[in-house]
Amino acid sequence: MSPWKQGKILIREELEYRILYGLACEWEAALLVLGSSHKDMMRKPLFSLRDTKSRFGHWSGEKREISLSRNLVLNHSWDSVVEVLTHEMAHQFADEVLCARNEPPHGPAFQRACYLLRANPKASGKYKPLDERVVRESSRPEDKIMVRIRKLMALAQSRNQHEAEAAMAKAHQLIGKHNVDILAHEENRNFVSVFVGKPALRHFREEYALARLLTDFYFVEGIWVPAYVMDKGKMGSVLEISGTIQNVNIAHYVYDFVRQSINSQWDEYNKDNGLNRYRKTDFAMGIIQGFSSKLKSQSKGDRKVKDTCPLVPRSGRRERSLIKIEDHLLKKYVGYKYPRTQSVKAKALSHDHNVVNDGVSVGAKLVISKGITQRGKSRRLLIENKKAGSG
Repeated sequence: MSPWKQGKILIREELEYRILYGLACEWEAALLVLGSSHKDMMRKPLFSLRDTKSRFGHWSGEKREISLSRNLVLNHSWDSVVEVLTHEMAHQFADEVLCARNEPPHGPAFQRACYLLRANPKASGKYKPLDERVVRESSRPEDKIMVRIRKLMALAQSRNQHEAEAAMAKAHQLIGKHNVDILAHEENRNFVSVFVGKPALRHFREEYALARLLTDFYFVEGIWVPAYVMDKGKMGSVLEISGTIQNVNIAHYVYDFVRQSINSQWDEYNKDNGLNRYRKTDFAMGIIQGFSSKLKSQSKGDRKVKDTCPLVPRSGRRERSLIKIEDHLLKKYVGYKYPRTQSVKAKALSHDHNVVNDGVSVGAKLVISKGITQRGKSRRLLIENKKAGSG
């Protein structure tokens, strides 16, 4: 065997070892939603990767083993992997905790286990992985709202700043009106939760600010959740957003776009300045602040959406005054999915006011453009143009 092939095998073995260790870490993290009595009854199983094609995961009570498909862990997003893992954990729970060995595989005990573990009971067999479902559902040609939003964001590529601003404002108005209409009619809808950004051991301030921007303006809820950091071999955290597939796709795209805009604008701004990483955070915070102020101004100018919250007219009165309402179904979903949350207050840090103000100026001109689309093998919402601009 050539040294090149030997090296390739060693790299793959190291990657698979990291993945298996990550599955063990995620298994422990998934138990945090359980009560102490149930959590204490769960014993860590063995984990393996297999070249299975008919299913993405399997629980073997005889071997006490959870096996996942190599195709799943190597070609799909980590939140898709975690979804299948928790599904198989539900099988383990039903088998070893609820003692349902004589029931059908997806019988009542399994359904109960899924409820307790916040697992998706469908995440097996030919059911598409999470990342494929999210992209597929939002790209259907019959989804007229997403088609119109994509067209408007494509128009926002115009070199004419006024035309670009108008197209983006119209897109946001359409997003707001669509959500207001759904809430006003109390339509039933399904929610999903996906990771945004990469799991990391620490996150800079601008990532938390960007998370707030998504929850303020894009009809999603964001929670920082435990997640395995592959390159570090440790558990860290990642932003997970929840909402309808349409809103999750839009919010995810905006997150990617703003992040890339920050990076490209910072490279240009700092080309001859030699500023450190902390000043990049100041600049990024300014961009997010400037962009947020623009979105807020646009929202105030719209009768349907005001102060970044969904609104409906007062019942039985045709007037301009509006009252705020909340998406109670989404709140209920988030409350169920994350039963134990806590707020952490960030420490006040020194910053360079001049750099922040320069960032605000950039953010005030930022226009979300390009279509909402999907490219490449990562099966995530990607920016078509690597240099996301402000014009």
